[in-house]
Amino acid sequence: MTDMALTDLTHSDTTQTMLAKMARVLTGRYGLTVSFDACGPRVERDRIVLPELTPGAASAAGLDSLTGQLDLLVARSKYSTTSEISTLNSGVTQRIAQAIEDRRVCERLFSDYPGARKFVEKLREQTAQNKHERWPTLAWRDKLIWFIERALWDEAPDVTEQTPALIATLGAVSELLQTSSASRSTAESVAGAQALVARIRALAAGDVNTMMFSADADEALDAQQVLGDPDALDAASQEMSDAASSDAASMAQAPSDARAEASEASSPAPPMTFDIDMIDGRPRLSIALTTEFDLMTDLTGLGDAAAWRNLRALARAETAPLTARLERALKADEQTHWKREQERGEIDRPALAKLVISPGYRTPFRVKRTTEGRDAAVTLLIDRSGSMAGRKITLARLCATALCDALMQLSFKCEVLGYSSVESPEMRALYERGLAEGVDMNRFNRRVERLDLQIYKRFGSNNPSGLSAIDCGHENPDGEALAWAAGRLAAQRAGRRILMVLSDGYPATGDGHPVILRTDLRARIDEITSAGIELIGIGLLDDAVEKFYAHNIVVRKLDELPTMAFTVLSQLLLKRGYRR
Repeated sequence: MTDMALTDLTHSDTTQTMLAKMARVLTGRYGLTVSFDACGPRVERDRIVLPELTPGAASAAGLDSLTGQLDLLVARSKYSTTSEISTLNSGVTQRIAQAIEDRRVCERLFSDYPGARKFVEKLREQTAQNKHERWPTLAWRDKLIWFIERALWDEAPDVTEQTPALIATLGAVSELLQTSSASRSTAESVAGAQALVARIRALAAGDVNTMMFSADADEALDAQQVLGDPDALDAASQEMSDAASSDAASMAQAPSDARAEASEASSPAPPMTFDIDMIDGRPRLSIALTTEFDLMTDLTGLGDAAAWRNLRALARAETAPLTARLERALKADEQTHWKREQERGEIDRPALAKLVISPGYRTPFRVKRTTEGRDAAVTLLIDRSGSMAGRKITLARLCATALCDALMQLSFKCEVLGYSSVESPEMRALYERGLAEGVDMNRFNRRVERLDLQIYKRFGSNNPSGLSAIDCGHENPDGEALAWAAGRLAAQRAGRRILMVLSDGYPATGDGHPVILRTDLRARIDEITSAGIELIGIGLLDDAVEKFYAHNIVVRKLDELPTMAFTVLSQLLLKRGYRR
């Protein structure tokens, strides 16, 4: 063992011994032990588990933060009924309840041991620094929970955290936060969290919900029944990541006093006066500050060929019988017509009489024309928001492969696209410069995020290996992405144009007003369908598509996605008269 390793081990042992002594003194339980674990921090019956020591933990600041973590866990162990929180069904409610409870028990600890305050404050500083570094990649749910935690600790959010959606949301629940901060027991902390979740859900219920609370695949918050269950949030998807906000609710659905509170809460930012629903009788669109930094990446043919072959093999195992059945149905659906009065072709017998009567008659022929059921162009547009991470994006990739492979076999034109948005430092700098110059930014709804658009397989290409590169991004501005995909589809020469949208929630961006994002999506859908493009929304474990797309399906079991999507597309291709 090297000298450095021995030194690290010695520091680790010394630190653990010191912290264990502190824990025993603070709790008065002399059988209590302290250990380090990658799954920490947590409180067990006779043990306090801290996160594994990092290289910086040996520094003074690191030790102070670690001591603060110990103090927090001691406070939980000593003053909290942890089982009441751990048994909560909803991960979101559980986390908010824990934040409320942590504030309560720490105040009790500070009352008994005033010196602990310094170390817990160091822990809060370290936590804030970590959040700041990871802020662009955090799910909206995580951002809002952190905002709530900040408010409970009377901490001012930094400039990066101050987005209009978060500020308005906090304003809409400010009175509940005040009540929760006065919690006197674990039961009251739990009740406060449930009230907060119920309020946010109530605000979001009026067609204003978005992916603010985006659950991980194993939490499936959006799939829970909400009636009578304050833990269940009608969230718009699973993991994100997520996505944007209940301030939509607070601005559009909350009563006037809540809106007033939201306005006061947002004072650090420029005044936000949204004309939310209509402007001159038309739905308001989501306007970008600039499209200069939007990025479109063509990955056609650039994916891993071996990964594509594996995907195709899996997809064909799922849909090969359906493909064969569709092929037979399309052939049966093909209709034969004759174009008459032609100068060449085969003799048209009814025209022979004209040939006898009129010697100069030169068009007694007819040409066979087949009207094919496959004169259609199909685009699959995939929501790449962070909430799609995990099994969702894996199944979306397989679904795209199944559809694309089958459509190519059946000689349809097809394209597969993906979309998300992510914060752009350049756009943020432009936005802040505009604010400093007094420019009115209220007319823009995408101020600091650029579009991240990807083409996995474009029209005209026979190489779909780019589908193996389908992955997640951050947010999901559905309306703008839909307009982009529809524009590409409209440029195709085809008898029919079909656009399928695969999504797991409501439109959302980190800086956009959710109501405007929704009115924008509805306006784009109306415009696209009016242009003759056939739209269908496919919802993954979420019924948000039902609120936007006249033709939609909701997939409740992820494993059924490829088969259900293929079945719906087949029915659409065989239904000639389909229109909205």
